[in-house]
Amino acid sequence: MLWSEKLNWVVFYFVGILCVCSLITNVSGSIHEYKNEAFYPKSNAFFFHGGSEGLYASKLLHSPDASSSDKPLKGKSFIRFETVTFVRPKESASKQNEMQTITGMVEAIILEVKERERIGGSFLKTDLLCCTHNLSKEGSCSVGEVIIHVDPENHEWPRRIKAFFQGTNEETQISEEVEIERTGMYYLYFMYCDPQLKGTMIKGRTVWKNPDGYLPGKMAPLMTFYGLMSLAYLVLGLAWFLRFVQLWKDIIQLHYYITGVIALGMCEVAVWYFEYANFNSTGSRPMGITLWAVTFTSVKKTVSRLLLLAVSMGYGVVRPTLGGLTFKVIFLGLVYFVASEALEMFENLGNINDFSGKAKLFFVLPVTVLDVCFILWIFSSLSRTLEKLQVMFCVMLSFHPDR
Repeated sequence: MLWSEKLNWVVFYFVGILCVCSLITNVSGSIHEYKNEAFYPKSNAFFFHGGSEGLYASKLLHSPDASSSDKPLKGKSFIRFETVTFVRPKESASKQNEMQTITGMVEAIILEVKERERIGGSFLKTDLLCCTHNLSKEGSCSVGEVIIHVDPENHEWPRRIKAFFQGTNEETQISEEVEIERTGMYYLYFMYCDPQLKGTMIKGRTVWKNPDGYLPGKMAPLMTFYGLMSLAYLVLGLAWFLRFVQLWKDIIQLHYYITGVIALGMCEVAVWYFEYANFNSTGSRPMGITLWAVTFTSVKKTVSRLLLLAVSMGYGVVRPTLGGLTFKVIFLGLVYFVASEALEMFENLGNINDFSGKAKLFFVLPVTVLDVCFILWIFSSLSRTLEKLQVMFCVMLSFHPDR
C-alpha cells in the first residue's frame, strides 16, 4: 500500500471518530442515565446493571429520621434515584386486575463490591437469584424477591429498594436517596423475578455524589493532581522563558520545539483541571471541555514522542534535517495521535464507571504497539547517532592530537 493511501485511511478514521463524537451532546459522569434500556435474563431473574463507582463515606452522618431536605449537600455522600421509572409492556399490564394493589415488583439493590456473594442463593447452595416456594418454606427468603444474605454487622446492607406496579398501571418509579456511611466500591443492580414483567424497560437517572463533589472515587484525587501540575508547569514555563530570553543568541530550532511542548503541557493540565472542577461541581462532563482536554493530551503525547525520536536521530545535533525519514516519522506520529485520541475518548466520554469493560483492550493495544515502535526506533536511532558522534570525535582528535 502506498504512503498516500495509508495517510488517506488514517485521515478517514480520524474524521469518523469526530463525526461519532459530534452526535454526543453531553457526557454523563456521576449522573448515570438510563434511556429506555432493557433487562436481560440471568439465572431465574431479570437483571440490569445501574452503575459502579467508588464512594467515600459522608463526613457528617445524619439520623435516618431527618428528612432529605434537612440534610446539607456539603460533606454528604449519597446515591440518589431521580425519577427512575420502570415501564412494563402493555400486554403484561392488561392481564392484571385493576383493583389489585400490587401486580408486579422491581428491586433496586445497592451493595459494596465485597458483598457481591450476598446476592443470590450461594449461601443456600444454589445458583438461583430469586426466591422459590421451596426456599421460602425453609424461611430463607420471600417468594418473588431477590435472595439477599443480610450483613450480620449491618442489617440494612445490602440495601434493597422496592418499586411496585399497581393495578393495570404500566409505570412505577423510585425516588429515593441512600446516604453512604462507609467508604468503598459500590454497585447498583436493578432486578425483578416475575416472568410476566419480561420486556420491562428502565429510564431516568441516578446521581452518585462524594462528600467533596460529584467526582467518582477513582477520579477524586485527579483534580488536586492537575491543580498542582498547573502550578509546576507555570514555574517550569517561567524558568524556561527567562533562560530563553537570556540566551537568545544561542537558540536553535530545537529549542522552539521544546518551548511548544512545554506550552502544550501547560494548556493540557489547565484544561484538565478546569474539566475536573466543572465535573466535581455539576456531576456531568460537557463534551466540548472534555474533547479539548483529550485532544491536548493526545497532541502533547504525540509531539513529545516525535521530538524525542527526532533528537535521537541526530536532528539539531549531527544533521540539519531528517531527510527521507521525515514522512515516515510524520506518518507514525499521525497514526499514534489517532490511536491515542480514540483511547482517550473511550476513557473519558460516556458513563464513568470505576470498573471499565473489556472493550477498552481494543483501544489500548494499538497505543501499546505504537509506543513499542517508538521505543525501538528511538533506541536504535540513538545508538547510531552515538556511533556517529564517536567517529566525529575520533576524527577531530586525529586533526588535533594535542587535545
